[in-house]
Amino acid sequence: MLQDQQFLRIPGPSPIPPSVQRAMSQPMLGHRGKEVSAIVKSIKPGLQQIFGTTQDVAVITGSGTAGLEAAVVNIVQPGDEVLVVVTGAFGDRFTKICNAYNIKAHRLDVEWGQALQPEDVQQFVQANPAIKAVFSTYCETSTGILNPIHELATAVRAVSDALIVVDGVSCVGGVQTEMDAWGIDIMVTGSQKAFMLPAGLTFVGASERAWTVIESNTQRGFYLDLTKYRDNLQNDATPFTPAVSLLFGLQQVLELIAAEGLKQVYARHTLMMNMTRAAFKALDIPLLTTDADASPTVTAVQPKDFDAEAFRKVIKKEFGLTVAGGQQHLSGKIFRVGHMGYCSPADVLQTISMIEIGLLKVGKQITLGTGVAAAQQIYVNEGVLV
Repeated sequence: MLQDQQFLRIPGPSPIPPSVQRAMSQPMLGHRGKEVSAIVKSIKPGLQQIFGTTQDVAVITGSGTAGLEAAVVNIVQPGDEVLVVVTGAFGDRFTKICNAYNIKAHRLDVEWGQALQPEDVQQFVQANPAIKAVFSTYCETSTGILNPIHELATAVRAVSDALIVVDGVSCVGGVQTEMDAWGIDIMVTGSQKAFMLPAGLTFVGASERAWTVIESNTQRGFYLDLTKYRDNLQNDATPFTPAVSLLFGLQQVLELIAAEGLKQVYARHTLMMNMTRAAFKALDIPLLTTDADASPTVTAVQPKDFDAEAFRKVIKKEFGLTVAGGQQHLSGKIFRVGHMGYCSPADVLQTISMIEIGLLKVGKQITLGTGVAAAQQIYVNEGVLV
């Protein structure tokens, strides 16, 4: 195996396009200069389009979890009641953040591997009218499901004024997102997944309804106070020292996405999901989720007749291919294949080919080429151009 050759197929961080790597290597600039101000101004329309909103999207230097924490600290205060819909490890994280701020967080747990049911959330909110916000994930990275957040928002808004807060870290930029049209009040994502950047930036969009609540909140914290980011964006600036190299990269990412077209980006991710799922089905290896609940950015695989961790070790050693393991109670029971951001159908075919050899190495009885052929057939049938 070539020592420098790695194939990163986890649900984030994801590979970086060469032009983005080059952009990030530009000489450093003063973060209060006109050059960085011009970059901030240039990235605003692209972020608005990806989020599906007319509101400015805050760019915060920090991880996706920082964005989730910003959502919590800006819209609720200690003692407030919220509902967290937990469909996996990252819904659980919202609960932990709320607990850290002494927010009374009700949990609505959904079996891991299944998407939330909007009517269940609606009934819970109706039974608990003090709830001020409903937190959920869009793509639940730990299980590979995509929650119906549009339907969730519609169901909750029919019976409550609670804000709808969504963790979109592992899918925004790879799947359709329409904050304004769907009635989402806070949407959060990070730079290291479908945005094709290293970790280090988090993006937060807020609705007019959310801004009303945020402005009335007297305990918004300091660094994560979203009003500071909003007010500075109006002057094409950031309130605190930004990660300038990541802004260089973000500018290039938005140009790449604009050149490909958002519809095409979404179609590419759907195609890669379908190719990946078809391959594992053809290889007679169970998937954790149904087709209806599956995310276009990550596929969770639940093998029954070979060891998931042994398999991961084999493909890492043989090819430098990295796929993710399971989290919490699914640790050792599943593995997850990321197909997001700088990833193409050609990458999926290559990945499935390496996986087939890995399967043979761990004793799984398959016919080489079965999964690749299934993925190829999906590509031939569905194509990618829109």
